[in-house]
Amino acid sequence: MYIAIEGVIGVGKTTLARMLQPAFEAEILLEVFEENPFLSDFYSDRARYAFQTQIFFLLSRYHQQRRGVTAIVETGKSLLSDYTFAKDSLFAQINLKGDELEMYNRVHEALAEKIVMPDLLVYLQATTDTLMQRIAMRDRSYERNMERGYIEELNQAYESFFSTSYKETPVLTIDTNPLNIIHNPKHLQHIENRIREALNLGPFQPALLSS
Repeated sequence: MYIAIEGVIGVGKTTLARMLQPAFEAEILLEVFEENPFLSDFYSDRARYAFQTQIFFLLSRYHQQRRGVTAIVETGKSLLSDYTFAKDSLFAQINLKGDELEMYNRVHEALAEKIVMPDLLVYLQATTDTLMQRIAMRDRSYERNMERGYIEELNQAYESFFSTSYKETPVLTIDTNPLNIIHNPKHLQHIENRIREALNLGPFQPALLSS
């Protein structure tokens, strides 16, 4: 069983993956993004550093997916990941243009053929205001110059992309605006139940969301 969690920057993907890990007795694969040497410069000057940033992420995510996902899935163990390979293309469509985007798309298409697809994709939704609040709360140095307009653009792209199944992988959409999985165990249980129900993986029971 391979479950991938997706959503815009700041929505809580990594936190959820870590908190669900014990319940599913799963291995966990977390995106490595702080090692990108262009990331800080990109947030300061998107146009200048977009291509370098995207290519670095593309190759890094490909190698991590090929090694990590393939190795774990082949052992028969359950896996939780806080990203999908497809997300890189979403960012590229926003950040790149012209010849750079065309070159990126060709490389991405060739690499994507070798990527293992998840059994379920959990898409975490949040409003742009909620995302900006969460980004501010975690206070990562390279995110302090994050533009609201950029997050809004990403949010719209994610909504469009994950509104239907992802290459025949079912998508479970969860509105995280009213949820606080860190401080309210019932909210975490609510998400776990919905995942188990989507996968027909017992035990699960309909959960009433309460504050």
